[in-house]
Formats: sequence, structure tokens, C-alpha cells
Amino acid sequence: MTTPSKLVETPYDALTYNIIGCAMAVHSALGPGYRENTYQKDLAIQFAQNGLSFEAQKLYEVYDSLNKSQLIGYYIPDFLVEQRVIVEIKALRGMDSSHEAQVIGYLAVSGCSVGLLLNFGARSLQKRRIFPPKNVAEHRRNRQWLFVPDWLKPEV
Repeated sequence: MTTPSKLVETPYDALTYNIIGCAMAVHSALGPGYRENTYQKDLAIQFAQNGLSFEAQKLYEVYDSLNKSQLIGYYIPDFLVEQRVIVEIKALRGMDSSHEAQVIGYLAVSGCSVGLLLNFGARSLQKRRIFPPKNVAEHRRNRQWLFVPDWLKPEV
């Protein structure tokens, strides 16, 4: 008798597998200890060599909650791969639920169905596949990862 798998199968499995393979190649070559932007640049090279289309640091506009007419900032995930998968990378000793919440926020504004959280800072590559919650609208309100450029900040 086999035990049922807890793995959720999705139409994106082959793509997320390919993305994780690229990340493993980067981690294998560099190891832990570098800054996040170093891994991001190397991962972009891996994506290109593996024929993956991607946008690095795509800007997702966030508007005010009252009448949605005033731009208040941007959510900026590290990568949007194949217009379908959000990829957020870290270079930390470990990950926690706040990092997962960050990816959920990116899923909420992008409309993507799956996100990958990749941590290059540990001895082995840490990876988490993240899906948007049923009530994704709640996560659109979380402004913790909102980037507000200087030109949008109110004058003091």
C-alpha cells in the first residue's frame, strides 16, 4: 500500500522544476555567502542559458485603496519567469513566514498562480513553492514590501 503524496501537482511543475534547477546550478557554483544581487545576476544568466523568458524586477503598480486612482508605489519581485511564475530570492541564514507573505503579496498583485521562494544563504539551497490563498485580496493591502520612489513621496 502506498501512502498518498502531499505534493500538489500543477500545470507549472515542469517550469518550476526548471527554475529550481537553474537556482541549484547557481548555488552549486557560488555556495552561500554572497549578497542577494550577486545570486540574482547569476540566476538571470542561468535562465537565459536555459531558454527561459523572464523579467527581472518587474514593477507592479499599487494604487490607493479608496478610489484606486493615485499611484502610491510598486511591488517589485526579483523575477517574473515565462509570465507565469514569481521568483523571489534571498541570501539569508534561513527563511521565515514573512518571506512567504512577501511572495503571497507578489502573487496577489501579479495574478500569477505560483511563486518560488529561493534562499541562497544556507548551506544547501532552500526552496519553497507558494500558492496564493483563497482570499488573495487581503494580501493586496499589505504594504510592507511596497517600494515608494522619491518622486511619489509627499513633500515635507
